Amino acid sequence: MIKRLREHGELLAARAVDRPRSAIELGEPVGEFATHTVDGEPLSRATMTGTTLVGFFTPTCGPCKEQLPKFVEYARTMPGGRDRVLAAVVGDADLAAPMVAELRSVAKVVTQTRNEEPMGAAFEIMAFPTVLMVAPDAEGDVVVTDDAVDLSRPTLPV
Repeated sequence: MIKRLREHGELLAARAVDRPRSAIELGEPVGEFATHTVDGEPLSRATMTGTTLVGFFTPTCGPCKEQLPKFVEYARTMPGGRDRVLAAVVGDADLAAPMVAELRSVAKVVTQTRNEEPMGAAFEIMAFPTVLMVAPDAEGDVVVTDDAVDLSRPTLPV
């Protein structure tokens, strides 16, 4: 057991060195935010009551365009469906429209013109695309449970 803990610690330390920070990281709490989805649904940290896939995309980002179909397919496998998937599209509304249309069937979608708006600030987004998994911890705080979601692997039923 101690050996596995040591190996896990080494893997986490190596991972932190290997990639730059793009958002809040593993174990960190999501900041407070309040906004509405493109469908008018209220959305806040308090409404995130279960394990939730969260993605941030921008229409002017090549890697975002590459990752979006993978995110959509992964989202289709999320236990809880659309209620457990949240996507933010940041940028000009006209440019964002095709991404929003693709995401709407599998996610609650929020649009922002700038990254500093409510969700971007709450998740400390610094790079696109960013895909996270979050869930309430033992105290009820919503924290990052995976800051490097592998979209090539389907989710497992709970």
